Amino acid sequence: MKILVTGGTGFTGSALVRRLLQMGHAVRALDYQEGIVLSELRAAGAEVVLGSITDPALVQEATQGCAFVFHLAAAFRQLNVSTQHYQEVNVKGTRHVMEAARQHGIGKVVYCSTQGVHGHIVNPPGDENSPIAPADYYQQTKYEGELVVQEFIQQGMRATIIRPTAIYGPGDPERFHMIYKRLDKGAFPMFGRGDTYYHPCYIDNLVDAFVCSIDKGDGGTYLIGDAEYWPIRVLVEKVARAMGQEPKIRYFPVLPLVLAGHICEKVCKPFGITPPIFPRRVDWYRQVRAFKIDKAKSELGYEPQVGIDEGLKRTGEWYVQQGYLAPR
Repeated sequence: MKILVTGGTGFTGSALVRRLLQMGHAVRALDYQEGIVLSELRAAGAEVVLGSITDPALVQEATQGCAFVFHLAAAFRQLNVSTQHYQEVNVKGTRHVMEAARQHGIGKVVYCSTQGVHGHIVNPPGDENSPIAPADYYQQTKYEGELVVQEFIQQGMRATIIRPTAIYGPGDPERFHMIYKRLDKGAFPMFGRGDTYYHPCYIDNLVDAFVCSIDKGDGGTYLIGDAEYWPIRVLVEKVARAMGQEPKIRYFPVLPLVLAGHICEKVCKPFGITPPIFPRRVDWYRQVRAFKIDKAKSELGYEPQVGIDEGLKRTGEWYVQQGYLAPR
């Protein structure tokens, strides 16, 4: 069938597009930027439409002729943009997608949300019924996007909501690169004791879950992550070993970093400068992210295939191939 993937040239979207093409589907990718994979996706057979989901006419056009929609496009923790930008993309953009899907008789929409809607998990592991407690505009507007999807579900549309944990893997030069880069330079600076839980989700595992949701999970909301979550100290140690080196971690108190993050953000914002450190980055050391994935296993048939050690090894190799890390 013909499938529309919004956010299709991004890290997660492009991985999904490739898989769908391999499965024999016709794929149309809609994204506001070309990304580094545009020519690759077109060469693989994808139709790529450049534009934003904030444009309802474009969304209508992109949806026409499709039988299924994966809605992944989002404003993701962009600095130096207004809160209204998150509303326009993550909430109003989602409404544009859902309205277009209904108008064109789309069979089903799968909406990609985030684990972040749950905020800090006080009593880990959490699940889909854990309190909704977003900590920033991105997380808040992604949850508001969920409410838009639920509204259309109540009106009879088929849709599924996916809440991925921390996505990583080959193809993403940002999220885990910080850990690899600092270990490559020497010791990793750990602020606090490093016992905060972190729940990774290898990109291939997430794409598996998306594929499972094509025929299952109508009306449901599912947390998707790897089989296990880890203290960030252990995660850093595993990254080091994936790089073929012994872990070197230096410990520092976390409170000065918290204060520095708030000060840097306030000082840099009036000048439109991206701060070297800011509160959301500091949260990595403090906010617990650990979830059960039992519901996805039982209702979607999801079973993560790639474990943390293999995932980190593949990711490190990709960083070297792309020049983000020096060959070892």
